[in-house]
Amino acid sequence: MLVRPGELVGLKVNALGGRGISTNLQLVEAICERLQETGIKAADIVVWDRDTDEMEHAGFHVAEGGNRVQCFGTDRVDYEQDLAMHGSVGSRLSKILTQRSNVLINVPVLKDHDGAGVTIALKNMFGVIHNPNKYHPNGCNPYVADLNMLPEIRTRMRLTICDATTAMFDGGPAYKPESSWKNNALMASQDPVALDYTGWQIIERKRAEMGLKTLEAEDRAPRYIATAADAQHRLGTNDPMRISVVEA
Repeated sequence: MLVRPGELVGLKVNALGGRGISTNLQLVEAICERLQETGIKAADIVVWDRDTDEMEHAGFHVAEGGNRVQCFGTDRVDYEQDLAMHGSVGSRLSKILTQRSNVLINVPVLKDHDGAGVTIALKNMFGVIHNPNKYHPNGCNPYVADLNMLPEIRTRMRLTICDATTAMFDGGPAYKPESSWKNNALMASQDPVALDYTGWQIIERKRAEMGLKTLEAEDRAPRYIATAADAQHRLGTNDPMRISVVEA
């Protein structure tokens, strides 16, 4: 339903947290297998993030060339020279996105973020640009929403499959074992805003269970989620009355 033979498919993983809290290699392998079952050639699939060394540290096996799934970071190919711009954002985009991907499948993890509140689907796109550190003030708002408005991202994004097998309720984005738990779940949606809102609520429930304050009480609620849903962005919905959560 989402991809066709002949398309170039990029799987944007999150390897920043190392083996403890990065996209699960087995999940990525399963997605690649399903893509090939639909007729996508292995060599037309690229698993990527910003840095090859970070990916290797997280357990990914670098592969370039040949008739196999490709796997490497933007550091191997660099960023575009020209800025892509929308609203508050002006960034150089990874050439893996612009030149190696017609289709983008977002494969983030479910975790707390010390500044943005949570980092799930929308914020995983910070790994697509050359200057993410510039966009962390004010809890990353409105920067996350503006970044996801870039047509190079928006027109390619087909699906988000969030790895929520191991999740973090506090202390992110770096891995802290004492603040993580085995959630043993996956979350999938074509609406990244709805997925982020739902993931945020899962993290809040776990924080309450652990006796922690809400993210709002800590002044780090992920306000960029509402911005992404507003009339100027319309990237999805954060209205719980319009979000159908189907559990299997």
